[in-house]
Amino acid sequence: MVLETHYIQSAKNQFLQYKSLAEKAIAQVPDDKINWQYNPETNSISIIVKHLSGNMLSRFTDFLTSDGEKKWRNRDGEFEIEDLTRDQLMTAWNKGWTCLFNALDGLAAEDISKKVLIRNEVHTVMEAINRQLTHYASHVGQIIYIAKMICDQNWNTLTIPRNASVAFNTKMGL
Repeated sequence: MVLETHYIQSAKNQFLQYKSLAEKAIAQVPDDKINWQYNPETNSISIIVKHLSGNMLSRFTDFLTSDGEKKWRNRDGEFEIEDLTRDQLMTAWNKGWTCLFNALDGLAAEDISKKVLIRNEVHTVMEAINRQLTHYASHVGQIIYIAKMICDQNWNTLTIPRNASVAFNTKMGL
């Protein structure tokens, strides 16, 4: 059961890393650009946040005992254009993440191999977590990309800056 406990902690750490990256990107975006879309067929940061929050609430509410696609979820509504304020955006964001982390904190090592449903498809708990981890990572990448487009020359890198890999690797003893 040591491996299972390590897996749960590792998954939480990965979710925290993606949450942090998205928050650092969103923080750089001016308030009047939170709802910006490149074109009508693309999503804004606010739409992606609404979708992520809705997905987290659906998937992780009663995680072990009910289908991850809740009847009360309005997935299509998550993609509707709204002029959200930063406070509204972050309230939705934090509500979703709180639900996710509460569910993960409630897991025991023996839960990892249990079966859960997502849209009536059977997954182990580990598979369901991995599914969400990759889903959220892709959307966090979208948030970062949109934020970089909005910020343009004012963008502050979230990781190793361009042309700084050698210095970073030297600092790390590589």
